[in-house]
Amino acid sequence: SNDLITTGPFVEKFEKELKKYLKCKYSYVCSSGTAAIHLAMLSIGLKKDDIILMPAINFIASYNMAKTMDLKIYLVDVDEYTGQITPNKILECIKKNKLKKIKALIVMFHGGYPEYLKQLNDIKKKYNFCIIEDACHALGSEYKYNKKFIKVGSCKHADISTFSLHPLKTITSGEGGVITTNKIKIARNIKLFRSHGILRNKKKHWEYDILKHGFNYRLSDINCALGLSQLKKIKFFLEKRKKIYEKYLANFKNYNSKLIVPKYSKNIKPSYHLFLINMAFSKLKKSKDDFMKYLFQNNIVAQQHYIPIYKFTIYDKQLNSFPGSEKYFNNSISIPIFANLNNKNQNKVIKTIKNYLKVQD
Repeated sequence: SNDLITTGPFVEKFEKELKKYLKCKYSYVCSSGTAAIHLAMLSIGLKKDDIILMPAINFIASYNMAKTMDLKIYLVDVDEYTGQITPNKILECIKKNKLKKIKALIVMFHGGYPEYLKQLNDIKKKYNFCIIEDACHALGSEYKYNKKFIKVGSCKHADISTFSLHPLKTITSGEGGVITTNKIKIARNIKLFRSHGILRNKKKHWEYDILKHGFNYRLSDINCALGLSQLKKIKFFLEKRKKIYEKYLANFKNYNSKLIVPKYSKNIKPSYHLFLINMAFSKLKKSKDDFMKYLFQNNIVAQQHYIPIYKFTIYDKQLNSFPGSEKYFNNSISIPIFANLNNKNQNKVIKTIKNYLKVQD
């Protein structure tokens, strides 16, 4: 009936369409990308003092959720250009910290570029941990495996994938998140944790049991109606982002030795969520701050995705060093890329950055 504004027909419809699009067995929507990450951690059974690895460069959500669950968190260093963890950096982290029983690894496809899925999966098999994909940037991204392109979220090389449907992402439902898996046990847990741990009696709707200490992480029917209409346009959004990306690439790829665009594997089709540039600020004898201010004065809002987690007040200091993350943080900026960025404004961004480099030459 249409009197269900909270969990109604659109929720199921949206979940069905997402499942079809991502080619996974189970897909659930929830109230945010952060809720999706929390549900993922809960539903694989993580508990106090379990060891979890995650990238030093990421939005704070994963770290915060792991902290609320009292997990032992080890940050993994990242590649200095892409800001992503690599198989080697994970092995280094395991060795350096003499880790034995790792329960989970969070992988984050920074900017929507899914790299190393197969290799990460091989490490997972060796150490027997779960992989949670923080794919909040990567809805619509694909990677090649056995000569075929597979969507991130199909969970071919992960236990769980999580997405965000925040307005800045590939598609939006206002606020919202998605969580996918192919494992029935995990799927059952997600459903329970999403709604107070309630299991209802199919025959007598007034009888129910509480099986878990759950949360209210449901997504409303209104949000799902919007999400559905957006999912129909996802190809269009991805194509627009790709065009913007390619234009930036043509302008910046070999433009100047002081500006580097990160290189990604040929075997991926990204979601182009971010366009990252690395500026050699030490050669320019300028700071990142100076460049950000310069862009801002020209009405261009650039971002730093992200400040390393170990720089925040909440971080429990561990005696680890993160050289890749440091370099990445010192030199990396993400410049405007979104589906309705028009030609005129993109040209302005390109010209403004080139002018800055000319001034510095």
